[in-house]
Amino acid sequence: MPAPARIPFGRDQHMLAESGQAMITDRTAIRRRLAVRRTAHRPPWGGGKARGHRSIVAPLGGAVAATVAVGLGLVVARALERERRAARAARLPPQARRFGLRSDETPASGCRRIALGQLDLAIELLRGESSVPPEEAVHETRKALKRLRALMRLLEGELGAKRARRERAVLRDAAARLAGARDAEVMVSTLDALVERHPRKLGRGRGVAELREDLERERLRASAHTLGDALTREQVAEELARVRARVAKWKLPAERSAARLTGVGLERIYRAGRRGRRRAGRRNAGPRMLHKWRKHVKDLRYGAEVLDVREQPKTGAEPSSGRRRRSGRTVKRSKRIAKVARRADRLGEMLGEEHDLMLLAERVRAHESLKRARKRTRRRLLRAIARRRARLRRRALREGERLYAPRPRRFVRKMRA
Repeated sequence: MPAPARIPFGRDQHMLAESGQAMITDRTAIRRRLAVRRTAHRPPWGGGKARGHRSIVAPLGGAVAATVAVGLGLVVARALERERRAARAARLPPQARRFGLRSDETPASGCRRIALGQLDLAIELLRGESSVPPEEAVHETRKALKRLRALMRLLEGELGAKRARRERAVLRDAAARLAGARDAEVMVSTLDALVERHPRKLGRGRGVAELREDLERERLRASAHTLGDALTREQVAEELARVRARVAKWKLPAERSAARLTGVGLERIYRAGRRGRRRAGRRNAGPRMLHKWRKHVKDLRYGAEVLDVREQPKTGAEPSSGRRRRSGRTVKRSKRIAKVARRADRLGEMLGEEHDLMLLAERVRAHESLKRARKRTRRRLLRAIARRRARLRRRALREGERLYAPRPRRFVRKMRA
């Protein structure tokens, strides 16, 4: 039998042979790995975990989440901006924010207008939307909050004691967060006023100059912290905006007169101040008693200012020929109410100065330089502070005796008249 003819080996045949040999080699390696190195349920070569390649699912998911977060942030920012614009549009104009009732409005709408006006003023001051300088904005804000708290005490009979106390607590906490700069500024002005009263004894002392330098540095630090803390101011403004939304929903009886609307609150304010005057007159009365009395006196002052009704001018009315027109309107005020407001204001200033001097005395006692090297100056300062405090206390007790002489019910009847 003849041998089969040999077919010449070309390039293609060589390639087929090499590929076949490679396939056999790969199958052998596969079998070896399946039998020795791998378990039966695991795919060869680590499955899809090829070296040098990463899954695109995780980066893609992170990118989508970041995009969604940015989009939500823009949506929230735009919504907040729309709310702020709507809130600015709803604010009362400056000419409608007078802290007092007007003759062209009901007492219920007037009290609501006064509360909204004080809140609008405070929010504008905190957000820098008014023309008041930044260093005075915090002080004016705290004054607006004090007036608002006094108004809520005046309306406690209509709002309810629990509701009024809750709102006053919110306003008190908001004012406390802004108190640092004002308290430090008061210390400097109190020391300056004391030195002006005793220029020979205190004006040339080196210890007084060192104390003032320390107080001035504290004032600058506190002012920078309060004015520079935009986050705190914005948080307080947001809290006041929430209070404003609740005040706008007040439902006070429109048919009631000012005397009936505020009579219960006014009697409580006056009664508390009268009780504070009696306690402050005791021999063992401390600074805390005087400070509490001052708060009641401030409430009486602001309450009287609310009830000080002014008559509004008629639109298009011309002034009479025999009288000079004053600010475009005629002002008609109750002498009795105005007198109570002035007396309470004067008494509150006395008690406030006495309290500031008490805080200054504590600062003098704690000053290290005055305790060590300036003992003589320290004694002079403390002696001058004690004398001024005693004089203010005597004057305040005399003024308080005249202001709180009538009994509470009789006082309210006079105010109603």
